[in-house]
Amino acid sequence: MAQVGTARVMDETDVSRVVETNLSDEEVVERVKDGDTDLFEILMRRHNQRLYRVVRSILRDEAETEDVLQDAYVRAFAHLDQFLGRARFATWLTRIAVYEALYRQKRGRRLVGIEDLIDTLESPERGPENRASDGELREVLGASIDRLSDDFRTVFVLRDVEGLSTMETAESLAIPEET
Repeated sequence: MAQVGTARVMDETDVSRVVETNLSDEEVVERVKDGDTDLFEILMRRHNQRLYRVVRSILRDEAETEDVLQDAYVRAFAHLDQFLGRARFATWLTRIAVYEALYRQKRGRRLVGIEDLIDTLESPERGPENRASDGELREVLGASIDRLSDDFRTVFVLRDVEGLSTMETAESLAIPEET
């Protein structure tokens, strides 16, 4: 571990060592609570892609999404003692990010299209005909997803892009599973 000022910073070897131990999120959380705070980076690495996609589906703005992620991680770290393990850590963290994104959205920040999310559909290995078809499909899907209400769009991303179960999606959004 490298020292930076008085804080320890994990290098790639340290991260690999901890990831290889296959600690669950909850075990990592307990170690962070016990003072091994540099392990919080592991949680960030594990959940960053999911949080980015979920927040991006709400805000539709890349810069704002990055700000929300940073704030969500800071809030989660600062309030880690409030994580009681009643839900999975991923759900708890996702809920923090969703609330922050919704708060920012209500403040009236500028919203843009969802094209970046749809870009993942196109594979560079496919031939020209397939890429052209993928482009047309991306436009149709993007327009359709943009027409969804904010709530439905976020549920769509959680369920169909991130692959969360109905229960996990409901917990992440703090809504009844039946909804």
